[in-house]
Amino acid sequence: MSALPTRKDEAFRYSDLAAVARHWPVAVEPVVVAAGESHAEVIVSTADSPAIRHLAIDVGAGAACRYTIIDGGRDYGRLALDVTLHEGADFALGCVLIGTGAQTLELVTTVRHAGPGATSRQIVRAVAGGAATTTYLGQVAVAREAQKTDSSQSFKAILLNRGATANAKPELEIFADDVKCAHGAAIGELDRNALFYLTSRGVPPAQARALLTRAFLSDALEGLDEAAVETLDAAITARLEAAA
Repeated sequence: MSALPTRKDEAFRYSDLAAVARHWPVAVEPVVVAAGESHAEVIVSTADSPAIRHLAIDVGAGAACRYTIIDGGRDYGRLALDVTLHEGADFALGCVLIGTGAQTLELVTTVRHAGPGATSRQIVRAVAGGAATTTYLGQVAVAREAQKTDSSQSFKAILLNRGATANAKPELEIFADDVKCAHGAAIGELDRNALFYLTSRGVPPAQARALLTRAFLSDALEGLDEAAVETLDAAITARLEAAA
């Protein structure tokens, strides 16, 4: 990845290119999950985390791979996942993006179903406050040989004020004819009726907003054990307090 990207590159259409230039070039980090093996990884960004990472993930036949991502710890952050799934492989992604101030946070995923019978699930939840921008670009590409593919993408974002922005582009590219693929995206605000319900029963407004926001993000942590969820809750709570 030596050439500096431009707006003509679809994967960088919403990027802060000046920030990208400061951190370019980016080395591709290979991750190989051997056939029949399993791999689970949690990534929590901090102020000291690399601004840009690009992971090339190869999931062998019958293998399972899960990534859980909590992103929101630096002014500019971009994480790209390039995933290849072989026969019967399974990939799961749960990601939380929390932007505040003038942050720009980007998640870009490409999931290639190269063999038959593979499954992939992506759940991405974003919260943006201040003048922050959160972006999710997700492509699922199903090869002609990848019959019986089962794939889904779900992106939802909450804007805490009018200065915040959320961008989303889930995309399917399917060449097989026996597949089950779905994607969806929704961007909105906190439910005012739910806020009214909580505050009318004595919950302080700030606490009510925090409760509803945390509940909104919970989908991305599905499947994790209780201890892992408790650990990640601390990181999420700290970021939400900054974004409020």
